[in-house]
Amino acid sequence: MLERKGIVTFKGNPVTLVGEEVKPGDKAPDFTALKTDLSELKLSDYKGRVVILTSFPSVDTSVCALQAKRFNEEAGKLKDDVSVITISVDLPFALGRFCAAEGIENEVTVSDHRDLDFGYKYGFVVKELRLLERGIVVIDKDGIIRHVEYCKEIAEHPDYDKALEITKSLI
Repeated sequence: MLERKGIVTFKGNPVTLVGEEVKPGDKAPDFTALKTDLSELKLSDYKGRVVILTSFPSVDTSVCALQAKRFNEEAGKLKDDVSVITISVDLPFALGRFCAAEGIENEVTVSDHRDLDFGYKYGFVVKELRLLERGIVVIDKDGIIRHVEYCKEIAEHPDYDKALEITKSLI
């Protein structure tokens, strides 16, 4: 498995990302993750839609919780042909509790804890922590990646505005 060391940090310390790095222009790899009811979600279920994949370590941290809330708010403003999928390695039960408590209903929140299928196929696995890197991937209606952000510092917010600007240009 491909490893990329030192391109991102966690609280200032370099970490290793594991998996294939994706880039704009790549075909978006299909992946499987678990919804909060333990059913499977596949990216291919969203064929023909613009998709925002938003990834972070855990909803139990303030920056991650704010990221989920921000995308929930933005998803409510986007047209019906845009889907926002939030991914972490939190257990599906924890994600369900978080979404219920915070009113997260405009995005689909999934867990990659079982196989790290998304994490490995998109290069978002943090080897030292077995968590996902914080970032955003925007995929067009044809399944082509149009934007990728691997946050340089995992503890900091991604560039929401840039991802949303690119998303809106694809609608």
